[in-house]
Amino acid sequence: MAYTTINDPTDYFESKTYTGTTADQDITGLSFQPDFAWFKVRSEVGSHRLQDSVRGTTKVLFSNGTDVEATDSNLITSFNSDGYTLKGAGSINENTRTYVSWNWLASNSTASNTDGSITSTVSANTTSGFSIVTWTGNATASQSVGHGLGAVPKVIITKNTDNGSQPWKCYFSEVGNADYLQLNTTDEPATSGVWDNTTPSSSLIYISNDTGINGSGNTIVAYCFAEKKGFSKFGSYTGNGSADGPMVYTGFKPAFVIIKQSSASGQNWFLTDNKRNEFNAVDKLVYADSSNAEVTSGSHPIDFLSNGFKCKGTGSGNNGSGATYIYMAFAESPFTTSTGVPTTAR
Repeated sequence: MAYTTINDPTDYFESKTYTGTTADQDITGLSFQPDFAWFKVRSEVGSHRLQDSVRGTTKVLFSNGTDVEATDSNLITSFNSDGYTLKGAGSINENTRTYVSWNWLASNSTASNTDGSITSTVSANTTSGFSIVTWTGNATASQSVGHGLGAVPKVIITKNTDNGSQPWKCYFSEVGNADYLQLNTTDEPATSGVWDNTTPSSSLIYISNDTGINGSGNTIVAYCFAEKKGFSKFGSYTGNGSADGPMVYTGFKPAFVIIKQSSASGQNWFLTDNKRNEFNAVDKLVYADSSNAEVTSGSHPIDFLSNGFKCKGTGSGNNGSGATYIYMAFAESPFTTSTGVPTTAR
C-alpha cells in the first residue's frame, strides 16, 4: 500500500476555479498561502499567466510563449494566508469570464543557496518536494545551482525571464539528461547539453552555458519537483489507441494531471484537474502551449481513480497506439494515509 506522510495534499497543492468580476476580489479557500500560482482563462482565448512569490507579485510569465517576464500590477496584488487578492482591472479577473488556477506552497520565504557554483535564491518545501529557484546566468560551461529540495527532482521547468527568443526548457527524468521538452510548443524532446548531460542530485541542478538556462546576466527561474509518495508522481506510459486505455498507477486520487506525448511532435500539453471536472470522465482540457479557451474533448478523456488515472479515449494526444507520454500528477487524496485509512474512487 502507498503510505505517505502527507495525509492531506490540499495543504500543499490545490486547483481553484472562479469567475472574474472586474473589481478587486479575494480568491480564498486554500489551506495555505501559495507561492506559485498558474492561471488560465477558460471561457475565452487568453495566455496562461504564471506568478510566484520569489519573483514578486507584479512579475508574470506566459507558458504558451517565449516572451520575457512582464511587469503587470493588475494581476495578483498580494499572496494571502488562504489565497490571493486580484486587481479588478487585470486580465485574470475580467467580468463574467471563468478561470482556473493551480497553486503550490513552497516555504513562504526565500533563502540564499550556495550549494552550487552559481548562488541561487530558493523557496523550498522539502515535505512536498517543490521549490522555486532563481539565479543569474554567467554563460560558463559546466555550472551547478542549488535547488533546496534535499531530494532528487524528477521535473524541472525553467525559463530565461530576460530573453524572449528562448523557450521554456523542461527536464523530465523519463526523457533523460541529454534532452529537454519545451513547455510552449508541441515539439518532441530536443537533444541538447542544457543539463550538462548530468542528472540532478539531491542538492544540485547541473547546467551548461546554453543561453536559455545560463545566459550571461540573465535571470533564470526554475520550478523543481521531487516525487513524494501519496502526493506527487512523475513518469511515463505507453498508449494503446483503445477506449480501454492504459491505467497509470500514481498511489493517489489525482487532483491535477499534465500529459504530453514525448515520442513525436504535434501534440499539446494537456492540463486536467478535479475542479473543472468534479466527476469522471475528466474531459475539460486547456493546453499549456496554447492560448485557446477550454475545450471538452470526447477523444481524450481520462478517469481519475482512487490510485491513479486511466485513459478512456482513442485520441493521439494522450493515448496513441505505441506512443510514449510523460505526465505530472498531484494528489487530491492518497490511496492510503499514514494511519492506514484508504481513499475512495470518484
